Amino acid sequence: MPRIRAASVAEHRTMQRRALLDAARALLSEGGTEALTFPALAERTGLARSSVYEYFRSRAAVVEELCAVDFPVWAAEVESAMESADTAEGRIEAYVRSQLALVGDRRHRAVAAISAGELDPGAREKIRAAHGGLVAMVVAALSDLGHEEPRLTAMLLQGVVDAAVRRIELGAAEDPERITRAAITMALHGVTG
Repeated sequence: MPRIRAASVAEHRTMQRRALLDAARALLSEGGTEALTFPALAERTGLARSSVYEYFRSRAAVVEELCAVDFPVWAAEVESAMESADTAEGRIEAYVRSQLALVGDRRHRAVAAISAGELDPGAREKIRAAHGGLVAMVVAALSDLGHEEPRLTAMLLQGVVDAAVRRIELGAAEDPERITRAAITMALHGVTG
């Protein structure tokens, strides 16, 4: 009997932790880092504010866990899209297109809000490392295309993707698909189009 009770307590804590992370994603995507407060998390989840502190010691801890949970899922989606392409050009297009398709996703909006905010060095380093994993995915495709410096080119390509993400998030005058096509063209053909 005690084992069943311990398991249900652990399950309950896991559910509450997930609820807190869902609330954090929603707060970040709706209002940026300023919206991510412990009182707001408590209100969204129905927990007492003191209970939130039982799960996370600080906002940075919430951010770190969001990155640890969400970024691998996002990266796996990008990787899956790239693996389904038949050519190096197709893998690069999939790399760009899949990242830009995720802009509307709540997980991406949360990560973007986090990246723009004030973070402690540990959380910022985790985001940087996760982002580096995304860049590493495209290095092989660039090598297949014969780039002399595929790692540098991959970093610059990610800069194009990041600029397109910001353009879409700003609600620019251009349609998001038009921004996506322009980013893909730049990735594959440079400024000559």
